[in-house]
Amino acid sequence: MTPAARIAAAIDLLAAIETARTRPADAVANDWFRTRRFIGSSDRRAVSDRVWHVLRHRRRLGWWLERGAAGGTAGGTAGGAAGGARGGAADGAGNEQAPAPRLLIAASLVLAGSSLAAVAVLFSGGRFAPPPLAPDEQSALCSLEGHTIDHPGMPDPVRSEVPDWLFPRIAARFGPATQAELQAMLEPAPLDLRANLLKANRDEAHAALAAEQIDTTPTPFSPWGLRAAGRRPLTAGPAFRSGLVEIQDEGSQLIALLVDAQPGQRVCDYCAGAGGKTLALAAAMQNRGHLLACDTAAARLDNAARRLRRAGVSNVERHLLVPGDKWAKRRAGSFDRLLIDAPCTGTGTWRRNPDARQRLTAADLAELVERQTAILDTAAALVRTQGRLVYATCSVLEEENEAQVTSFLARHPGFTLVPLARAWQRPGPPPCPGGYLALTPARHGTDGFFAAVMERVA
Repeated sequence: MTPAARIAAAIDLLAAIETARTRPADAVANDWFRTRRFIGSSDRRAVSDRVWHVLRHRRRLGWWLERGAAGGTAGGTAGGAAGGARGGAADGAGNEQAPAPRLLIAASLVLAGSSLAAVAVLFSGGRFAPPPLAPDEQSALCSLEGHTIDHPGMPDPVRSEVPDWLFPRIAARFGPATQAELQAMLEPAPLDLRANLLKANRDEAHAALAAEQIDTTPTPFSPWGLRAAGRRPLTAGPAFRSGLVEIQDEGSQLIALLVDAQPGQRVCDYCAGAGGKTLALAAAMQNRGHLLACDTAAARLDNAARRLRRAGVSNVERHLLVPGDKWAKRRAGSFDRLLIDAPCTGTGTWRRNPDARQRLTAADLAELVERQTAILDTAAALVRTQGRLVYATCSVLEEENEAQVTSFLARHPGFTLVPLARAWQRPGPPPCPGGYLALTPARHGTDGFFAAVMERVA
């Protein structure tokens, strides 16, 4: 593809993502590329990089375009060029119109150092190129020349790419470390892998990847983890295809580690999803004992089945949770370990899913907190006496984490919190002080994860 054709494709993909606002961007992108198999791997990477660059800078790009539309005064309306150029759409944050995808792509190029003249060449209207820039688009972009994406006049939520309503909650959570944590969330996430102990130890997995010219280093906290340098087509290689390694953030690995699932135990992964933590638990159990993977979505469990086969897992039973299901009552008090990786806002995964921060609303948070409470209350009955419940999220918000645990323990006096130092089964101190596992990108280099270990004492 020519550079102009790549830009046209990026505009097309960004438009598809902005149209399907309720779907994750990576899912939309996968479908979009699947119908365009003529796009080669290097072009696919270039198009994806451009689109994800816009998603990571979405609020700041909008701020610059709004400023340009208002004649260079920050705080102007988004009417004019920013909102009206070539079909802007509602932005999900209460603004009537958001900048059109083509204007966002063009602005991202200018603020990354390209001149307006160079951008105009890409928007030539030639074969496979986007249509030429209209006068109102050129006007909006002209004031951006010579600037970078950041500006001292930006409000903190804009600079941090956080919804206005959410910024005070995150600031209260992190205090003086707020800017460092939010800056870390703006950076791309590393590629973390987990050695599948059913097929290879970490050193053997490292050697297998090295044979594919994929350089990895051990992760600092997980004894199973490897961190790959750069972006490589890992899933097409023999190490992944044969099940030697799985893609899994180190923080997610640590949650599975914290469950402390042992061979021969009865373990339940209550919100298993596509089975990432189920795979890690099965490996820790050495395929011995009974591991139950539950979820409310049949498609996710079907996807988990394929991953389980590739990994050589043989001790997992899958169960689809449906309304009115009597299964939980029949299994009450029968599990040694119960993992609840609860549905959450995903604020800890913004490095990987930058589009999610723009979709999240206060109503979403309230609904998720209610769902988490219901899941905890229902699933707690599955844990036997002296068994452990591990509650986890990929959120950094107190409402979904510490507050949920405090409320659960007040409602269920038969459970007690196991301090992290006692639950941590590895040599050396745990990665976090206090009672909980609370991982963040800035402090630990992982996604943002939370976990609490609770033991049933009565």
